[in-house]
Amino acid sequence: MSNTVLETINLTKKYKKFIALDNASITIKKSDIYGLIGRNGAGKTTLMKVITTLTNKTSGEFKLFDSSDSELTESKRRIGCLIENPAFFPNMSAYKNLKYYAIQKGIIDEKQIDEALELVNLNEVKNKKFKTFSLGMKQRLGIALAILDNPDFIILDEPINGLDPIGISDLRETFKKLNEERDITILISSHILSELYAVATKFCIIEKGKVIKELTKEELDLECSKCIVIKTDNVKKAATVLEKELKTTNYKVIDDKEIRLYDYLEQSNSVNKSLIKNDVNVMSIAETGISLEDYFKEVIKEEK
Repeated sequence: MSNTVLETINLTKKYKKFIALDNASITIKKSDIYGLIGRNGAGKTTLMKVITTLTNKTSGEFKLFDSSDSELTESKRRIGCLIENPAFFPNMSAYKNLKYYAIQKGIIDEKQIDEALELVNLNEVKNKKFKTFSLGMKQRLGIALAILDNPDFIILDEPINGLDPIGISDLRETFKKLNEERDITILISSHILSELYAVATKFCIIEKGKVIKELTKEELDLECSKCIVIKTDNVKKAATVLEKELKTTNYKVIDDKEIRLYDYLEQSNSVNKSLIKNDVNVMSIAETGISLEDYFKEVIKEEK
C-alpha cells in the first residue's frame, strides 16, 4: 500500500481568464505536516478547495489515498478540513456546537465529541459559550470540528492567521499532538514562513497559482544556513580540494558554478588560499546567511 496521502498532477483552476491554480503538482506523504506557503492570493485556498471538492478543477488531476478524483467517495470520508470559518452558534457552548455538527455528520457516539475537544485542549471549557472564546480558542474549536469524525488527513487554511504568540504556541502543540499521537497527516497554509517553520516537516512555496518549490525542513535549513558561498568555474576540482585538503564533506554543490560550504565559517580567507594553492579559479567567495523571510522573498523574486 502506498504511503502517499495526496498527489496533485498539473492541477489547474481558471475563473474565466484568471488562472488561480496553474499546473500545480505536489506530493504529501503519510505523517507529513505539510506547510503550504504563499502570499495572499497566491492560490493556497484554491488548491485546498479543489482537493476537498468545494470547487471544481479546470484540468489536471489529483489522488487522495491512491483514489483518483473521479472516485473519491470513500477517500473523502478520511479527510477533515477547516477552510473557511465554520458557522458556530455564539450562544451555544463548544460542546453543543460540536454536537450539532455531529448530528449533521451522522456521528452517533458522543464520545467522539469529548475526544476531539480533549485533543485540542478545550475539554475544560467545553461548556462555555462560543462568543466568550478568544480567537485562538475559536480556531482550536474549528480544528476539533475538522477531526470530529476521526480523519487520517486534515486540511487547515490559515489557522494561525491573526493569533497572538500564545495562541500560535497553543496551536503548534495541538498540531504536533494530532500528528504524533493520532498519526494524522496535516496540510496547513500560511503567508508567513516563520510560523509554519515551527511545526511543518515539509514545505511548498506557491506564487500566482504555480508551485515554485517543494522541500523538506532539512533542505530548507540547508538553504538558509550560514555558509561560505564559493563561485568557481570548476566545482568538481573545488570539491576535491575541500575533501582532500580541508578534510570536509559538509558542503553542497548548488550548480556548475556554486558550492556552499558549511564548515570553516569565519575562515573564508583560509578556504580561499587552499583553493587558489590547488589551482582552483575562485571567482568569488563570501560568507552568507539568510532568514526564512528573506529566503521566501528570494524564491518568489527568482520566479518573476
